[in-house]
Amino acid sequence: MIPGILAIAAAGCTMVGSPELVDPPPTAATVADAVPRPEPPSAYGNMMEYQQSGRSYRVLDSSYYYDERGIGSWYGEEFQGRPTSSQEPFDMNLMTAAHRTLPIPSYVEVTNLANGRKAIVRVNDRGPFHDPDRRIIDVSFAAAVKLGIVGSGTAPVRVRAVEPWQSRTAP
Repeated sequence: MIPGILAIAAAGCTMVGSPELVDPPPTAATVADAVPRPEPPSAYGNMMEYQQSGRSYRVLDSSYYYDERGIGSWYGEEFQGRPTSSQEPFDMNLMTAAHRTLPIPSYVEVTNLANGRKAIVRVNDRGPFHDPDRRIIDVSFAAAVKLGIVGSGTAPVRVRAVEPWQSRTAP
């Protein structure tokens, strides 16, 4: 009886990660945008001001007409499952992003200025804090696939808030 159980357990272990059980990797055509919707401000991550790596950042009161250009980057597997600034677990397969100053949550359209690809993501985290003079947003792996920046790691981007405008505090 025990050898049979061990055989089943061993067979189960050998199938983990096998091509038959793993979904195909996402492609730009298969990744759907986040769907903007009104949401209450997050109870976490919406402080008026905060410090990170010796710098002070002021969180905007509203996402109203936010529009900025800079460098976008992405983050993924290393952060999978860790809590975001909103305390939601990070899921690299969702259309989410980290931004230093937009209210959490906010919805933004990110345009890769090198190839014209666009993605709508939900901001639920703070960052990027690496190279803050240039980088303005970190997108999830799924968003990076859609934007075409997985291989390069970074790209020139335009980040534009979309309606419904979100606020840092409840109205």
